[in-house]
Amino acid sequence: MRFRLLAIFALVLSAAASPGAEPGAAENFRRQIEPILGNYCYDCHADGERKGNVAFDEFKSDAALLGGHELWLGVLKNMRAGLMPPKKKPQPTAEERRRIEEWIKFEAFGIDPKNPDPGRVTVRRLNRVEYRHTIRDLMGIEFSTEVEFPPDDTGYGFDNIGDVLSISPILLEKYLAAAKAIVTEAVPTVSRIVPETKIAGNRFRGEGGDAARRDDFLSLSYYEAENVAASSEAKLAGKYRVALELAVRGNFDFDPGKCRVVFKIDDREVMQKEFGWHDFKTFTFEFDEDWQPGAHRFTLTLEPLTPVAQKVNSLAVQILTLAIRGPLAEEHWSRPPNYDRFFTQDDPQSPDVRRANAREVLRNFATKAFRRPVDDRTVERLAALAESVYAQPGKTFEAGIAHAFVAVIASPRFLFRIEESEPGAEGQAIANVDEYSLASRLSYFLWSTMPDDELIRLAASGELRNNLSAQVQRLLGDPRSESMVRNFTGQWLQVRDVDGIAIDARVVLARDRGDEREGEKRRVRIRELMAIPEDKRTPEEKEEMRLMFEQFRKRGKGIELDRELRDAMQRETEMFFSHIVRENRSVTELIDSDYTFLNERLAKLYAIPDVSGPEMRRLALAPDSPRGGVLTQGSALVVTSNPDRTSPVKRGLFVLDNFLGTPAPPPPANVPALEASEKDFGDHQPTLREALELHRKEPLCAGCHTRMDAIGLAFENFNAMGMWREKERGQAIDTAGQLITGETFTSVRELKRILVEKHRLDFYRCLTEKFLTFAIGRGPEYYDVETVDQIVTKLDAEDGRFSALLNGIIESAPFQKQRTAAAATQIASP
Repeated sequence: MRFRLLAIFALVLSAAASPGAEPGAAENFRRQIEPILGNYCYDCHADGERKGNVAFDEFKSDAALLGGHELWLGVLKNMRAGLMPPKKKPQPTAEERRRIEEWIKFEAFGIDPKNPDPGRVTVRRLNRVEYRHTIRDLMGIEFSTEVEFPPDDTGYGFDNIGDVLSISPILLEKYLAAAKAIVTEAVPTVSRIVPETKIAGNRFRGEGGDAARRDDFLSLSYYEAENVAASSEAKLAGKYRVALELAVRGNFDFDPGKCRVVFKIDDREVMQKEFGWHDFKTFTFEFDEDWQPGAHRFTLTLEPLTPVAQKVNSLAVQILTLAIRGPLAEEHWSRPPNYDRFFTQDDPQSPDVRRANAREVLRNFATKAFRRPVDDRTVERLAALAESVYAQPGKTFEAGIAHAFVAVIASPRFLFRIEESEPGAEGQAIANVDEYSLASRLSYFLWSTMPDDELIRLAASGELRNNLSAQVQRLLGDPRSESMVRNFTGQWLQVRDVDGIAIDARVVLARDRGDEREGEKRRVRIRELMAIPEDKRTPEEKEEMRLMFEQFRKRGKGIELDRELRDAMQRETEMFFSHIVRENRSVTELIDSDYTFLNERLAKLYAIPDVSGPEMRRLALAPDSPRGGVLTQGSALVVTSNPDRTSPVKRGLFVLDNFLGTPAPPPPANVPALEASEKDFGDHQPTLREALELHRKEPLCAGCHTRMDAIGLAFENFNAMGMWREKERGQAIDTAGQLITGETFTSVRELKRILVEKHRLDFYRCLTEKFLTFAIGRGPEYYDVETVDQIVTKLDAEDGRFSALLNGIIESAPFQKQRTAAAATQIASP
């Protein structure tokens, strides 16, 4: 009966084939692929069965058969991952799997392995990180994009995806305002200024030589006598102006404190002033000095005028800066900071020379800003903008150039990464991007910023592709490559989210101990006591409150996830990934390793002894340690937890999505929370394993939870803060499980070993797709399958070395090439 249906299906397909279909591919399907599907898949996906809404015998035409890219991509992924056919069903042979894979890739998808489709890339706007770094390298200043611009949208887990980096009218206004603010701060508008030396307040030291302070200023309490000093050297004789900037910082509430501040220059008193309370107010004092060359000393003494017993709140004088300007004589004036970054000579007076100089300055700047040579027409328009300002009475040449600079960094050619094909690509459907585009792709991938002078020089001479390997190594060796580490791990592994995850340490630890209900009773009792007016509480009630608060403090002491500990978690993951990159280690160490990076705070959380100090360092792990790899690092464990407990579902999904490439579909609507299952356990508080087992009895929940729960439960020995535990709610934790592909394990160590040994290729493929997405700014498509496969083949041949992954991506068609205008015309044609 089965084969009679197959024959009828073949005749129907043949009769219904459309003129535009590919008869070879359809015929190969009927002759080679359909019999295999009939043997292994039709029980669930044909003859009226549509599990997963998939039926292989319902194609209306050859065009429908060959155009079902999403369907065939799902078939390919599920077959490779071992999800289909299910393990309990008969399995295709290796040869049959190979035939299905090749038909899908080369016939259904139409991939040419020798000339893969690089895909469609939307023109990409600089995201916030890229904009900030580009301004830093172009203008020489830091610009806070996190404050000035709204968060970037994300796609496929990353914030550099071209399709989602849109630009709204409001954002355009912000870019215009930012351009003006950046140019005002960075670009000098005069060619000579009085030399200035600034001494930050934190450089003032007491007699004991206090250690350097974290803030730029120095804060001195009104209630403590202080004597601090700093020094500077005058190289030339002349008149100088010294400007001292102080601030008074008090709390919002009034404080009666007063103090006297005495300021001396070279042991000569030049200022004495009394200060009272201010919430925040700055004061500037200027002093003219006639100096000879040599060292000069500045001393500030604070004398309290109010007894400390009258102190109500904190009140302090802050030394902000001490500025030394001079010599004031014009012959000693010098170039402003940043002048040589933009200008090549002093303001020329001749109008013709001025125009020529303006063109040169603006051509150089626009070429850097646009990441490619700028055309003469654009240079002339910018020069005209500059002249419209500097030709005005009282305006300087530099002010005119600055005005034109605003137009450059507000231009779409700066804000967007506009790419071109290499010369001679006319008529080709696929062509290499030109070398300027390649330089930008490389620098924004590895540095999140604009190409430097060497990349542009090689692109200009047409030698970048010939020197690509050496340039990749150079870029990786530069500190700016840490941006790739932070941005990729921050989004792929969600490390960016660690700081924003709310974790209630007391509730988490109470759950571990099994006294949640007692804790809730205590909290209710405290609320009752707090509701009683203080003057009406009995001595017994006051003592009860004191004991309860003391108990809360003891239980919460030293275990809060404060900023310092969260920073250490982020740095552990970043340093771990960076180590794999720099040392060219196997990427499988991301799953399991015998080392990690810790400081004292993080080691204490992990219960690893003999680690002291705040600095992060590489540490070998004990052979039986459950740590190793990123999955058991604090960052991953925290971001996959709930505020009051672990989440096996989140942890299982995290592994499926980010390491195996088989994410579960989103949950159906109106699924009750897991905690709703706990009411059915009247005799005890259930563990998460017990609650999940009950949850899986729901038909809508069973399919997905079977895939992810076993993985998530393997991590249950780690609580929501990443601490190791043996019990949950006083009961021993069971971490045993079985993957949907059949492998069994009893611990997280065994699970990690299975992932490395049995699912290595799945991980290689998933990591390659994630890294490729990050590199090219678009999500993976069906036509990328062969590109990913080729990189995975190289990666496996080189034992997972990171260089094979990185070089494979940089040498791939999606990174090196683009569809041309000719390709767009062909696609649009009927």
